[in-house]
Amino acid sequence: MASNERLYIRLRHRVQVQPKQHVYFGDVAQYIVAPDLEQRLRQILIHTVTPEDKHLIVIDVMKVIERLREAVPHLEVEILGPNQTILEIVYPQKSPKFVLVLFVWILLFIGSGLAIMNFHEDVSMLAVHQRIYKMITGMEEPHPLWLQIPYSLGIGIGMILFFNHVFKKRLNEEPSPLEVEMFNYQQSLDQYVVMHENKEVEKKLNDNT
Repeated sequence: MASNERLYIRLRHRVQVQPKQHVYFGDVAQYIVAPDLEQRLRQILIHTVTPEDKHLIVIDVMKVIERLREAVPHLEVEILGPNQTILEIVYPQKSPKFVLVLFVWILLFIGSGLAIMNFHEDVSMLAVHQRIYKMITGMEEPHPLWLQIPYSLGIGIGMILFFNHVFKKRLNEEPSPLEVEMFNYQQSLDQYVVMHENKEVEKKLNDNT
């Protein structure tokens, strides 16, 4: 093989794997290489999942390059994108118990309802509705239902539009604020895992020296 054979790789950000799975180069990276090397590189073993790996594994690009060079010594590697990929070990999950799901649903329903009612009490929403009713009709009404009922329905519709979901059905392709926050949290968590792994590697190297 010519000494100027070049490989361009981009590590995937996060890959889900199974316990005891063999993880190959084609699983953790996107790459461009000469056609005669493509299949050979795809089957290079990068890592084997063991029980000691627990839940998350950080694969550094240096380990990937080391495995590639063992198989193809004169390979020139160009790295594009992140320098680490995270392997998330997915264990079989048990179906949630109906009683537990019902308990959590009731707890969230009551808690959110109390939160809304306490907020309305703090801002004197009833008094506001009564004042609006008097401004429009000129009459006193202790329970202006024709204002309160549409307002209550509007809260529910507004929550559906805000979270962009009706049960599992998405209303449109735009992500909801909750999904954006979860994405930001996942990004921060992944960055912490990578940084923590780097510190652990440095600590091991210092201990060995």
